[in-house]
Amino acid sequence: MSGDVFLSTRCAVVAGREVFAGALQDPEVFAPFATDHGAESLLYTPDRAYEHITGKEWDCATRYSYESYSNTDGAS
Repeated sequence: MSGDVFLSTRCAVVAGREVFAGALQDPEVFAPFATDHGAESLLYTPDRAYEHITGKEWDCATRYSYESYSNTDGAS
């Protein structure tokens, strides 16, 4: 699994209760989310929500990048 697929799969984990419950019953249900772009759009949800609410672009730098393997210390 590449770093991009791993990142997308991590995003899919928060795709919703129905997806989670379905994956517990049948892991193949989760397979479409474990792709290069399966749930990548969730990464941009906070940016879009901020812009929708305020009308301004969210220019926020986080402590750690969401890119896989960037938080090698495991800090929060």
